[in-house]
Amino acid sequence: MALFISNFTNKIDSKGRVSLPAQFRSAISESSSVVVVYESFINDCIEGCDLPRIHKISNAIDNLEPFSEERDAFATAILGGSMQLSIDGDGRIILPEQLLIKADIKPNNFAVFVGKGSTFEIWQADKFSDYMQKAKLEAKNKRNLLKLT
Repeated sequence: MALFISNFTNKIDSKGRVSLPAQFRSAISESSSVVVVYESFINDCIEGCDLPRIHKISNAIDNLEPFSEERDAFATAILGGSMQLSIDGDGRIILPEQLLIKADIKPNNFAVFVGKGSTFEIWQADKFSDYMQKAKLEAKNKRNLLKLT
């Protein structure tokens, strides 16, 4: 499974194309040349991952009761809302318009790619700056919860 770390700012062109950061591409190329993106459940951004991660999520959904409302909700929201994007020869992906709108990312503007371990997020630049300050404060206040074993 890919490991996404750091953050990078890249410009989105008028067609929704954006270069996937080189570090992210190299992490993904170990498994395939596609990424999966979907609307984040936590933040106002786009979330992405590699195929092994979405398979892991699908398996977790499959472990729920087969006809439960919870299983149906997760399958619909996550798997039904996911889109598989090919990485072109120049290392770019085309972000779907509906996800750009939900994340308030406009063409011909900048987006921030944020590594979060097995996933990454794509943010509207100003919103990420605000969120980063909030996240740093939260992490500082709860630093005692993080245990290394």
